[in-house]
Amino acid sequence: MVPEMIKPYEPEHLPPEGIDWSRHVGMIGKANAALARYDGILEGLVNPEILISPLITREAVLSSRIEGTQASMEEVLEFEADPGSTVEAKRRSDIVEVINYRRALRLAESRLLIDPLRIAMIKGLHAVLLENVRGRNKAPGEIRQVQNYIGRPGEGIESATFVPPSPDVVPGALLDWEQYLHQEEKDPLVQLAILKAQFELIHPFLDGNGRIGRMLVPLILYNKNLLSRPVFYISSYFEQNREEYYEALLSVSRDLEWNHWIAFFLRAVNDQAQENCRKARDILDLYDRMKTQMPEILHSQYAVAAIDAIFTRQIFSSADFIRMSGIPKMSAQRLLKEMCENDIIRVMRKSSGSRPNIYSFDRLLKITDEL
Repeated sequence: MVPEMIKPYEPEHLPPEGIDWSRHVGMIGKANAALARYDGILEGLVNPEILISPLITREAVLSSRIEGTQASMEEVLEFEADPGSTVEAKRRSDIVEVINYRRALRLAESRLLIDPLRIAMIKGLHAVLLENVRGRNKAPGEIRQVQNYIGRPGEGIESATFVPPSPDVVPGALLDWEQYLHQEEKDPLVQLAILKAQFELIHPFLDGNGRIGRMLVPLILYNKNLLSRPVFYISSYFEQNREEYYEALLSVSRDLEWNHWIAFFLRAVNDQAQENCRKARDILDLYDRMKTQMPEILHSQYAVAAIDAIFTRQIFSSADFIRMSGIPKMSAQRLLKEMCENDIIRVMRKSSGSRPNIYSFDRLLKITDEL
């Protein structure tokens, strides 16, 4: 007997009907309060890059991992420190995919200073995401013109677990999505939950929909003035609760049951905001300790510049260190030697031929690389 094919998802007009606001009021309050505490940390930063740079790479790694990419944070940073290193093709592609994700986030942040978030901007981010990686032949930056589906590898659409809207429906659904994005709602976090789910269920691209959907979370938080910078990263929660994440999304497409998804999403924002606060404080505490200790250890006018450089990138070459810090070459080389001798950083790979020493700032890497 041939199984009955799942019908393409038919997107509801937004906002959807059937939202039980009373069910969510408690978590709405908790999630907004946790998010405000996190934003308070962001607003108080003198040098935001010491926090943003480590966390943005971690988010790129985890969001890509949900889609099957295997590159670790350490591999990504080591590759950037020495792009000429020998890496097998599959691993290199995974690494570049993570780097593209981070590039797209950075591009979005700069663009949002000028323009509001719109589908046209999202298409541009999608093109960056798929540049020179898997999916590069799947119309980067273009809304799909064919039917797609989600299912097990090698199986056809007749056994799909989810079939997105037909191509002729997608432009209208995206227009409705964009109009709702710029409307006022009772609570912007519930609105964000709806926007994220609807975007991923519309599945407007042939590839990269999940990554773009997760990227939209900090961008919409910024767009709605819930964050002073678009640097809230949620993929850690989705990675740890992957089955529930997909099941909650499917409950919308199968049964138009939005409340299950909204409850899950609000819990994700609350828990991840608390985790982001903890991680941010750990990073800032380490930074403050180093600012006190390093001048006493290094006895150099460049001590603070050296600290800022190693917080910007946890794995780096000597050339990276000189460029990031702006310290003259001879002084920079002396500082690298003294930091190694005092166990501030370590040589993780010694120079060989034309390949440079690669250094690692393990204390920061340990904070940012843990789930």
